[in-house]
Amino acid sequence: MRRSSVPISAPRLIVDGLSAGYGAVRVLENVSLRLEPGETVALLGTSGNGKSTLIGAIMGLVRARAGAIYLEEDGQRTLLTGRRTEAIADLGMALVPEGRRLFPKLTVEENLLLGAYRRAARAQRTDRMADCYDAFPALKQRHRQFAGSMSGGEQQMLALARALMSAPRILLIDEPSVGLAPILVSRMIDTIALVKQRYHLSVLMAEQNFHQAVRIADRGYVLVHGQIAFEGRTPDELRNSTLVKTYYLGT
Repeated sequence: MRRSSVPISAPRLIVDGLSAGYGAVRVLENVSLRLEPGETVALLGTSGNGKSTLIGAIMGLVRARAGAIYLEEDGQRTLLTGRRTEAIADLGMALVPEGRRLFPKLTVEENLLLGAYRRAARAQRTDRMADCYDAFPALKQRHRQFAGSMSGGEQQMLALARALMSAPRILLIDEPSVGLAPILVSRMIDTIALVKQRYHLSVLMAEQNFHQAVRIADRGYVLVHGQIAFEGRTPDELRNSTLVKTYYLGT
């Protein structure tokens, strides 16, 4: 993988006392976390504990009922709460959604070009496309293939590459291991680590697969019933947590 020619500095992401949900159902309650520039932070928890809701709230896809979400850079805070999703994306946030959500009847190349929709990314789209094909050779070989006809692993690569086409500074990744064979999960996690380093990104990754997530995470949070039940300041703190051992490692 070639080294990125344009280093990107990431702001700090701050979630402060966030409560959110759907209709009358409150999923998140008083959640606070931070993502420092250049970090990979794992958001851990079993299905139904609020990981995807938190990712959606950060991107403006789920309405916050209380609390606030900020980007902080050079001592200045930008409030994300209440902004439209496209406005949040325009600040340099990109989402790799659970289930990929590609355009199945468009080609690989067309899906990638749609990723470069924001103004800051349009001028770079030729270079970004070349970078994506360099990082994911399988996509280059299949650039005229319909996205819906590819394997699950290839589709996950395309979803990640599409997010990178938007020239993000912060990458939110929701359950990258879902639907993948174990060997493909390992490869995908390795790829996330590589693109994070290449593009100088900050990464917040929601993941059920504890062992794979902590391989590349600097630290992490465990969500239980919509609340932060544990913060591990290092991978070892996560591995040695009684909560993690009891509920997520089965020991």
